[in-house]
Amino acid sequence: MKRVAVVFVLAAAAVVASAARAGAQDKTKIEQGAALFVSQKCTMCHSANGKGNPKGALDGVASKQKVTDLKQWILDPEAMRAKTNATRTPAMKLIKLSSEQVDALVAYIASLKPSAPVAADAEK
Repeated sequence: MKRVAVVFVLAAAAVVASAARAGAQDKTKIEQGAALFVSQKCTMCHSANGKGNPKGALDGVASKQKVTDLKQWILDPEAMRAKTNATRTPAMKLIKLSSEQVDALVAYIASLKPSAPVAADAEK
């Protein structure tokens, strides 16, 4: 009986440690994505956390679109524009990024929470 309990405790500890490492990796990836969002000047057309062009707000976009679609917008914006019948101008430009950079940028965008309503909107 003691042996089973020890095995269970060790297995649980391994799961917790693995989750902690994954969480740290996710945080690092999100931070890398946030840095890319700024360095690639995505804020010229998009906003995140209230910073940037409000016409292209990305806050909460992951609740409306699949992560695979977010990735496709980065990898092939013209195809996604056609697929979604997007009419916003100017059209999103293709940017050259490594697969790790794309994953980081997607992780960042997916992490963005919906923005809180503005006080005037909340009163309505």
